[in-house]
Amino acid sequence: MKKIATIGAGGFGREVKMLIDHINKESNEYEFIGYFDDGVIPNELVNGCPVLGEVNDLNDIDQDLQVVVAIGSPIVKKKILEKIINPFISFPVLIHPSVIVGNDNIYIGEGSIICAGSIITTDVSIGKHVILNLCCTVGHDTRINDFCSFMPSVNISGEVNIHECVYVGTGAKIINQLEVGTGTIIGAGAVVSRNLPPNCTAVGIPAKPIKFHNE
Repeated sequence: MKKIATIGAGGFGREVKMLIDHINKESNEYEFIGYFDDGVIPNELVNGCPVLGEVNDLNDIDQDLQVVVAIGSPIVKKKILEKIINPFISFPVLIHPSVIVGNDNIYIGEGSIICAGSIITTDVSIGKHVILNLCCTVGHDTRINDFCSFMPSVNISGEVNIHECVYVGTGAKIINQLEVGTGTIIGAGAVVSRNLPPNCTAVGIPAKPIKFHNE
């Protein structure tokens, strides 16, 4: 069994631990050893599993360890990963056994997490450290770049191009043949029916930018 830990002991970290448990029911693949979290006291138990230390402690690991970043914020995920320079650390793809994934031209990058009930159809490219939370759908010929996060029940239609570090809130919908710029935040329940520029927050039906930010 491969040893595995999460970065993040909060709500999503605990959900990822549950996802790992479900994978193990199918294949007995992982030994979950605990969490790394800068905001929790080391050795504290979270749902019976220990907090092993802070993120920087991963650079002192001297044996193979698989790690998943269970953090929703794309910018925080990216900054955390820039701190990890240990060759013993690797980043598996975690896919819940209930997920439906097409057979043709599917690419999913390292460290990505695909949660229960999600559907990925055909000719889809998903970058590194992407989160598809519960019951998300990704249509044909869609490209999702690195570090993006999609909260539960997001629907992405076909031929959509989503740039790096995009965050999409619960229940949002992205209509086909659109582009979402780097670093953009889409509010919960929004319907994206036109291209969105980089580094904006967009909300509403149809989704419109309400402010711009640096990251």
